[in-house]
Amino acid sequence: MQGYIISVNRARDEDVVVTIITADKLLTLYRFYGARHSTINLGYKVDFEVEIDSKSTISRLRNILHLGFPWLVQPNRLLVWQQFCKLLHKHLRDNETIEAFYFELLETSALLWEHQNPKRIAIEAYTKLLSFEGRLHKEQECYLCELPLLEDPALIRAFLPTHAKCSYTKSFPLRSVQKLFDEHTSILFNDEEIERLYQIVVEGF
Repeated sequence: MQGYIISVNRARDEDVVVTIITADKLLTLYRFYGARHSTINLGYKVDFEVEIDSKSTISRLRNILHLGFPWLVQPNRLLVWQQFCKLLHKHLRDNETIEAFYFELLETSALLWEHQNPKRIAIEAYTKLLSFEGRLHKEQECYLCELPLLEDPALIRAFLPTHAKCSYTKSFPLRSVQKLFDEHTSILFNDEEIERLYQIVVEGF
């Protein structure tokens, strides 16, 4: 079985409880510490086995094989990836079964992570997630005052569009926002705008 580690929590001593997202479920598993055990970390893609323990409410994580990506050794890329995984875990943590979309979103993003600005990939993945869940608001009206948006919009959490004066934030070019929402590409945004968009992403899904 393969999946991505989206949460790692210390249990006792060096033991950990991990959450792994697979193609159709979230698994919470106990992993015993051992000198010969492979290293696990937040964001890693792994091949693994699940051992059911009849004496415990939580199954064990066994026979872990790390399926690495070259960019994992680049601290800046790894940091953004781990932030994205944490946000996804927080968003999905109350679910046991999930749709394949979420695993595939990580798969697609991981393949692009080495070649593009990871914050751009995270922003584009975020819009795909919002669209999949029916939460991507393309209406030309302010989410806060509900009046028409006749100017460049500002964006708040979940990329909800507002008047800049209503949310007390800077606006983004309308054409760039429309392309992001319609095509899930951030190509029209400059680096400063990408930083601002990413700060909205890390507020939560």
